[in-house]
Amino acid sequence: MYEAAKHRYDTMPYAPSGRSGLRLPRVALGFWHNFGDTSRYEQMEALVRTAFDHGITYFDLANNYGPAYGSAEKNFGRLFRENFRPYRDELVIATKAGYDMWPGPYGNWGSRKYLHASLDQSLMRMGLDYVDIFYHHRMDPNTPLEETMGALAQAVTSGKALYIGLSNYDGPTMEKAAAILDELHCPFIVNQNRYSLFDRTIERNGLKETAVRLGKGIVAFSPLAQGLLSDKYLHGIPEDSRIRQDGRFLTERSVTKEKLDAIAALNDLANERSQTLAEMALAWDLRDGVVTTVLIGASKPEQILQNIHALENTTFTEEECTRIDAITNQPGVQGLIR
Repeated sequence: MYEAAKHRYDTMPYAPSGRSGLRLPRVALGFWHNFGDTSRYEQMEALVRTAFDHGITYFDLANNYGPAYGSAEKNFGRLFRENFRPYRDELVIATKAGYDMWPGPYGNWGSRKYLHASLDQSLMRMGLDYVDIFYHHRMDPNTPLEETMGALAQAVTSGKALYIGLSNYDGPTMEKAAAILDELHCPFIVNQNRYSLFDRTIERNGLKETAVRLGKGIVAFSPLAQGLLSDKYLHGIPEDSRIRQDGRFLTERSVTKEKLDAIAALNDLANERSQTLAEMALAWDLRDGVVTTVLIGASKPEQILQNIHALENTTFTEEECTRIDAITNQPGVQGLIR
């Protein structure tokens, strides 16, 4: 049986998720990539052991993470059973429902039937009695918000989830959802949204400001813009990149001249800060204390260790922020082209 490092909590900082009492590590591990059935179990085991040994206690999953759908949760179940069962009370395990999961009208979006069926299936795959955070994965324009929020609240009252989160919501919809959850006395504590130097949508759609005002945390996913915000693309598209190996979520069309110019300019600034580009990109997300944690993906243990180094300097001068804004607000830089 795996024995966790004794000094795992010595260096990782933890921050409260909004005004809740739940403290999350400033860097968390996502299971979106590299935990499906196309990955080697030994590789997955090395990743989660490295993460936990260095204070990463938050593991982030969803019902349809894979490939195939459900396989990340199934593989996590084995990892938990063979490595982490003695440490259950030291882990924050999150899953989500809201995207396509199974055929027919009851395997998608935000109905009560779908959310409860999905959570039951997730718990079964992972071998857990409860998850720490259960997220609704995206806004549903066709289901009453009261129904979706009521289903989330019931997940808590049933003991199958401790806290509730919302993912991919904008500010106005999140505020309406928060009001419903408050009436139901449901502990909604965190939002999960894409946020990076190349995607600042939450600054424009009200989510970031509303989260601050209402006292909710933010978990930032894709903080490295699917790897674009790293030195991997400084000299073209490498053969081991996500574009070459997968191509589902990041395509060759995403690597435009405008983005490559921005990557080079940002890398120059990172060098001046004695950081790698990836470290600076992660630090930028955490710079103002609004983002509770950045959610990283990794294919090698050393990538996890490199990303943790970002926490050594999350302070930016006014001049650095001005330079970053000038670089990233150029036409063709914001957003991913698919």
